Amino acid sequence: MYANKKNFLIVTASIGSGHNRAAQAIGKEIRSKYPQANIHIVDFMSTKTAYLNMLLKEAYLAMLNLLPDLYKLLYSWSGGRLKGVSIQTLLALAMKNDMMHLIKHYQADVVICTHPFPCAAAAYIKKNNKANILLAGVITDFAIHQVWVYKEVDMYFLCNASMGALLAEKGVESWRIFDTGIPIDTSFTMKYDKHQLAKEMNLDLNIPIVLVMGGGLGMGGVKMALTALETLKMKLQVLVVAGENHNLRAELRKIAESSKHLVRVWGFSDNIQELMAVATLLITKPGALTISEALAMELPMVLSEPIPGQEKENAEYIEATGTALWVKNTNELAKIIEQVILDNEILTKMRINARFYKRPYAAKTIVEEIERYLTNSQNQVSGM
Repeated sequence: MYANKKNFLIVTASIGSGHNRAAQAIGKEIRSKYPQANIHIVDFMSTKTAYLNMLLKEAYLAMLNLLPDLYKLLYSWSGGRLKGVSIQTLLALAMKNDMMHLIKHYQADVVICTHPFPCAAAAYIKKNNKANILLAGVITDFAIHQVWVYKEVDMYFLCNASMGALLAEKGVESWRIFDTGIPIDTSFTMKYDKHQLAKEMNLDLNIPIVLVMGGGLGMGGVKMALTALETLKMKLQVLVVAGENHNLRAELRKIAESSKHLVRVWGFSDNIQELMAVATLLITKPGALTISEALAMELPMVLSEPIPGQEKENAEYIEATGTALWVKNTNELAKIIEQVILDNEILTKMRINARFYKRPYAAKTIVEEIERYLTNSQNQVSGM
């Protein structure tokens, strides 16, 4: 196939783990389908790529931790077209040289961005005719912010049709918009033997198993959720993933030592799909990748503590699908968790709804659409 001859540059941003997981899922699918293609996955916000970008990442994370209301204000302010374009221009100017270096270094034919910052830089480069590339934007949320919108992006991959309509309203031609879902790893498409997993993990399927996650950065009220579970009289088995937050992991393990429940704590875990397969319920902040993975596993969700901006919009969308409950008042978290666990009808409805909304093969569809685009473009050039 034509894509076998191409150099693919997949650019992510380590602001949370979702963008990275999406990039890895796409890279894995390209490698599987086109083994002769050259594939490079690069973190645009690492010190290896650019020190300034890393500083921007640190400032972003500090704002989320210390000044979340300010972040919410900036997110809303820059969502409008006029102000959003101003932010886009600043991002592009600040990062264009780093992106140009990557494109030249990897001799990229196809650039796939799973975060808007590198997309801004790549779009600027295309606009000024500095590189002949196919530019694809993979939006890893359930909402679209103005900072994603560029005329120079050849292909947009979105999680649902309503997002496509919103993108069209922002001036993007319909032929550039693809409703594929958010790309997740193929491990979330597999069938698992729940009884075998429970046996391997020394868990009892007769007792509810609650999985608690806070994303790769360990945000999202993980400690609060575990504390809320301590107030419940029912017996629980609690699996907690703290991400890369080492201080949080240490605190959670102290709580686990004296818990009335069976509590197991991980930092980073490479078997999230197995934890989801064995769990009764997931408690998490509404990161879109985690939500997409849970939908693929048909796992009911309780959402809390969204990051202001995109995660709040994720929570609004996914609650409307009937696959999750969003706890807006954290004081009610324990009560709602108890209600969900004790009501098998609620759990069953969530699983059925997830079966309808899940998009487990998004990465495969994205790669197929890129191949189709490349083939059509080559045919036009050759006059076929």
